[in-house]
Amino acid sequence: MTRKLSKRRPAQEHDKLIFTALRESARPVSAYEIIDHLRDRASLAPQTVYRSLDRLIASGSAHRLESLNAFVACCHTSEHEGAAVFAICDDCGTVSEFSEPRAVEALAAWAKRAKYTVRAMTLELRGRCSACSAKAS
Repeated sequence: MTRKLSKRRPAQEHDKLIFTALRESARPVSAYEIIDHLRDRASLAPQTVYRSLDRLIASGSAHRLESLNAFVACCHTSEHEGAAVFAICDDCGTVSEFSEPRAVEALAAWAKRAKYTVRAMTLELRGRCSACSAKAS
């Protein structure tokens, strides 16, 4: 009886696979949706995906949307320098990433005055995008 041994991939290869899956997705996705998306290319355990997502977030290549408990690839790696701002449409689910340095600077100034150490900053605006607003009118 012979057993087929699976080849273990290096962490960088997992990161590349998962980053590609995030880029291919048209919307924020959960770790389990990433596993499903990559099922034909790789057999991944949830903890492997979460470790990879942690590395991608730490490097600025991905973001976790707290309100959706989902992940997206970063669109502006050089613009926001670690503090991302997202507009999330409650109707269609569209997520737009943008930079708003003055808002980030104001929050950082408050944290400094309050002697609050910021570990991470992700700002999320929830509402209705212009396309959905036009449909509703």
